[in-house]
Amino acid sequence: MPSQSFKNFMKVMEEEREVREKYSQSLKRIRLMMSAFDNRYPLAEDVQVEPVDNAPIGGEWIRVPESRAERVILYIHGGCYIAGSHVTVRECCSRIARASEATVFSLDYRLAPEHAAPAALDDVIAAYRWLLASGYDPKNIVISGESAGGGLTIAALTRLRDSGELPSPSAGIPISPWIDMTLSHKSLKTNIGRDFASVVPLEIGAQLYVADGDPKHPDVSPLYGELGGIPPLLIQVGGAEVLLDDGLAIAHKARMDGVDVTLQVWPDMVHVWHWFGSEFDEARDAIEAIGAFVKSRLQ
Repeated sequence: MPSQSFKNFMKVMEEEREVREKYSQSLKRIRLMMSAFDNRYPLAEDVQVEPVDNAPIGGEWIRVPESRAERVILYIHGGCYIAGSHVTVRECCSRIARASEATVFSLDYRLAPEHAAPAALDDVIAAYRWLLASGYDPKNIVISGESAGGGLTIAALTRLRDSGELPSPSAGIPISPWIDMTLSHKSLKTNIGRDFASVVPLEIGAQLYVADGDPKHPDVSPLYGELGGIPPLLIQVGGAEVLLDDGLAIAHKARMDGVDVTLQVWPDMVHVWHWFGSEFDEARDAIEAIGAFVKSRLQ
């Protein structure tokens, strides 16, 4: 049974549905809609944000008093590969840092259509390489991300496995992952109206990010790649998401390929409900579960 605070939140979301649908119809409007989340929720007073200007790509460090210096989460924001930034997820990342007792490096990767596939994935690998060169032990690194960032999390783990030169991180945490650019799963239709997310931005994002490439290439759709040999995964997905079946499919595929998978399906939850930690209990609880998983992997 969802909490009353979640029900109240969804009532507000339903009242705003018409506006969100209007802002889901073009690249420009999708970017405006995503930027509306920038600084929507104020940071706690003890959160430290440090812009990074000496890395091969942009981003920022997020630290809280509980952060252990040697423990790092490389975090990849969502936005259908065409919108969003590290600022969009700043408050959410601060909560993940606190729950995990880790430092978060939130990546600002290149977006399509200015930079089509595999630019975003290349940036994730470059950021990971930079962390290693900075002295961080891969055993103390976790890669995580939501939505498109969840797909990039798995794609990065498979590319690192195949690289032959870079050690894998300790674990991956795909949150509400988008892992199939063919947009063929049933929940994209059956959960319309239950989720506040729309399918149109996914369609636009897939077209612009894949461009002239193959939508089934594992770099953009990890579901169609070999997953054996990647680190353990914690996959969190909401029961009301349009991307519910993406999360279920990648968990099944990974298990069939021999990966250690922890799948958490949160009933009634919408796409990346973690963003709304100040709104309702389920968002806070999901982040606490992420923290517990990180600490279990990095002890």
